[in-house]
Amino acid sequence: MLKRTTGRLLLSLLVITGLAGTINNNSLSKSERKYAIGLMKDSYKETLRAIRDLSDEQLNYRASPEKWSVKECFYHIVATEKGLGSMLEGVMKSPVNPEKRSDIKLTDQEFVNMIQDRSKKAQASEPLQPKNIKYPFIADAIADFKMIRTDHIKYMKTSTEDMRNHVVTMPFGSIDCYQLYLMLAAHSNRHTQQMNEVMNSPGFPAK
Repeated sequence: MLKRTTGRLLLSLLVITGLAGTINNNSLSKSERKYAIGLMKDSYKETLRAIRDLSDEQLNYRASPEKWSVKECFYHIVATEKGLGSMLEGVMKSPVNPEKRSDIKLTDQEFVNMIQDRSKKAQASEPLQPKNIKYPFIADAIADFKMIRTDHIKYMKTSTEDMRNHVVTMPFGSIDCYQLYLMLAAHSNRHTQQMNEVMNSPGFPAK
C-alpha cells in the first residue's frame, strides 16, 4: 500500500513539473506543427514542379535584362533557404527573450501573407543575388534544396524547442522563431510565383 501511494505521489510530482507530461511545455502545439509542415511540403512541391522538365533555354530566359530567369529565382530560393536555416539555428541557441514578444505585430498568417505578396517588392541582399550563387549544374541546386527542405521538415516534426520565446528583429520588424521557420516556406512560395511569371511572359521559349 505504501509503495502504491508513494508511486502515485511521484507520478503526480513528475506531471506537475512537466517531466511526465505536457504541463509547462513550451513546445509548439499540434496545430502549429501541422500548419508549418503543410506550408513547407506544399511550397516544396510547387517549387520543384515549376522547374520540372525545363530546357536550358527556358531556365535561362529573362523577360527583360534586369529581371531574373527561372534558374536565377531557384538559385536564390536555395541560397536563402540555407541562410534563413542557419539564422534559425543560431537564434535558437541564444537565450529566450519573451520580454520582446510585445514587439511582434503580425499574426502568423499575416506574416506569411506579407512575405508571399509579390506586389510588395524587396531587394535581395548582395550574397543572395543570383550572380553570387554558383552551382555547376541546376541538378546540384535541386539536390541541395531537397536535402535542406527535408531537414527542415524533420526539425518541425521532432523539435521540442521553445520557438515562440526566441524573438529576432528583422529589417521589417520583430518575429519569433516559429515565424522565422514559416518564412522559409513563404519565401520559396514568393519566388515560385516569380518563376511562374517568367514562364507566363510572352517571349518565354517553347519546348
